[in-house]
Amino acid sequence: MLQTMVKINNLLISMRPHQWYKNILVFLAIIFSKNFLFLNDWILLIIGFCSLCLISSAVYICNDIIDKERDKKNTEKKNRPIASGVISTNMALSTAFFLLLVGMLIAYKLNPFFAIVNIGLFVLSLLYSIYIKHILFADIIAISFNFVLRAVAGAIIINVDISPWLIIGIFFLGLYFVTGKRYSEILFLKISSGAHRPVLSSYSKEILLSLFNIFLAVLIMVFALFSFLSENKNLLWTIPIFLYLLLRYYYLILSGNKIARNFEKIVTDVPIIIGSILLFLLIIILILW
Repeated sequence: MLQTMVKINNLLISMRPHQWYKNILVFLAIIFSKNFLFLNDWILLIIGFCSLCLISSAVYICNDIIDKERDKKNTEKKNRPIASGVISTNMALSTAFFLLLVGMLIAYKLNPFFAIVNIGLFVLSLLYSIYIKHILFADIIAISFNFVLRAVAGAIIINVDISPWLIIGIFFLGLYFVTGKRYSEILFLKISSGAHRPVLSSYSKEILLSLFNIFLAVLIMVFALFSFLSENKNLLWTIPIFLYLLLRYYYLILSGNKIARNFEKIVTDVPIIIGSILLFLLIIILILW
């Protein structure tokens, strides 16, 4: 019994529930589509969120299987359940297949087009784990497009128009975050960064900082243009808070803060949490206004 509980616990660790926060993007469309007062849409999105979490976990397990031998040589990853041998490859594969199957069935029942997006998300994530993550620049583009698929999935679930602003905004937001993370990893790991993530040996701090600055500027411009050109021009009042959040994250990156390398720890940064809550509330108020 105890051994079974240990295996279940290790399977849960391999599913990486701390990474599920990325799927919150599925809720983005309901806010700007003015559907956030419709309870039924929220229920559909919550179900969709659960589906995405299951599929994401299947990807994480597959990634750990693919990187099993490399992780054994990495001091930070050698204790992962699959790399350490606590969970066999066969058990991991069976679990990943089960999670993928259940996630896809839920997605198909919810909306066939949502299921198609999920298939695209899974295939892209798998290709990233196998090959793309080793290609300079392609790695950050693939991750950013992965974010876009999550946001688009939310619009499909509640059957609202997919705004070009949603695609462009999330894409550059993803590039901003991922480039910042890459820079922070090099800053922290220094000469051993290539062992942690092989593609980092192809990057330099100068290249990443330049890209980081470019994506910051583009992101500010995209949000400003979206606010000005949208049917609700009151959203212009959200620009100062949005800018503060971007600059706060910029500071965390350049100061080498651990949050930059582990984005899930963003909840420990009080200024960003307060700013995010204020931005969310202000957007809701201005849209209702």
